[in-house]
Amino acid sequence: MKVEIISIGDELLIGQVVNTNAAWMGEQLTDAGIEVIRITAVSDRAEDIKDAMHLASQHADAVLITGGLGPTNDDITKTVLCEYFDTVLENHVPTYLHIEAMFAKRGYKFTERNRQQSMLPKGCTILPNSVGTAPGMLFERGDTIFISMPGVPMEMKAIMSEEAIPFLKRKNNGSAIFRHTVITHGVGESWLAERIAGWEESLPENVKLAYLPRPGMVRLRITATGNDVQMLKDQVMGFTAELHKIIPELIIGYNEDTMESVVMQLLLEQNKTLSVAESCTGGYIAQLMTAMAGVSAVFKGGVVAYENSVKQNLLGVSAKALEAHGAVSREVVIEMARGIMESTGSDMAVATSGIAGPSGGTKEKPVGTVWIAIANGDAVRAEKFFFGGNRERVIKQSALKALNMVREELIISK
Repeated sequence: MKVEIISIGDELLIGQVVNTNAAWMGEQLTDAGIEVIRITAVSDRAEDIKDAMHLASQHADAVLITGGLGPTNDDITKTVLCEYFDTVLENHVPTYLHIEAMFAKRGYKFTERNRQQSMLPKGCTILPNSVGTAPGMLFERGDTIFISMPGVPMEMKAIMSEEAIPFLKRKNNGSAIFRHTVITHGVGESWLAERIAGWEESLPENVKLAYLPRPGMVRLRITATGNDVQMLKDQVMGFTAELHKIIPELIIGYNEDTMESVVMQLLLEQNKTLSVAESCTGGYIAQLMTAMAGVSAVFKGGVVAYENSVKQNLLGVSAKALEAHGAVSREVVIEMARGIMESTGSDMAVATSGIAGPSGGTKEKPVGTVWIAIANGDAVRAEKFFFGGNRERVIKQSALKALNMVREELIISK
């Protein structure tokens, strides 16, 4: 089954709102073995919506529409659906009673504008909205299924999960999709593609590979299509095992893993704690770590030591090291790592100091120069890196590299 998603709303086109609905829908449909072939965003104009529906029906088995089902004047989707399917609005009593009960329970006044939400296209199949007032609407024209849902994320997700996806799965005639993502770190997309070219060429026709680059990472998504999910899973995992033999040093995790989640898991397994001393990364490493629930078991804390006086006063970096080598140096990051480890009592520490730019670089230390130190007990090592790109990219790459050094140290010490 091939599906197109149509997202309605001027706010999506002008960048006021990011289309997270379509991303979530695409993920859920793929997990259900349903292929998404296109995502379209259109304005709130009736003709644009009808044109999008007509074009989608030419190549999709099902068209999922979100947006424009609220109680205000700019919510025109129901009117457009009536015009497109040559029908009229009529009061849907179960929806009316559902809305009335919901408002009574919440103590809200039930107005005529709210009552209008129970006026639905005659002849469509109503998909109940368990968490809101606007139900979903299902139409069938020829061989194409149309499902319209509200744009409010919570309401759309409820209708998708409880009504739309189960219906589409019944119509899908047993087709299946299995996907698995391998997360790599340390090399760029083109270099990685060359390294695994032979493996990629060996993939059969039903298995596709997608490269998904991010700063400091490349995600390799392997997708297999067929009729038996278990057979597809076995097939994909077999290819994943082959890939691991080719690039074992580059693979850091799978699917929803992140560099920080992998580090956290290793720290938990080894009953170790980590602290951070950051200069050029400005607290980004700490932010990545503390965004995870349960990280307090392994993360002691950190210091953003941006100015040299802070490096000296809070981390114990010597004036001699700063004067002789500068803040961006092997000697200084080593002292930063040792200082934060001692002050927090952590088992391990990582420190960063560099030139994120766009200014501040010199011939000897150009923009993108970063020193990172990792301390593990009495052992400390430091490495120098050159990261390209703008300030944000340098900061993100530095943070990922720092965490990767922690990951490598933990793997070695297993």
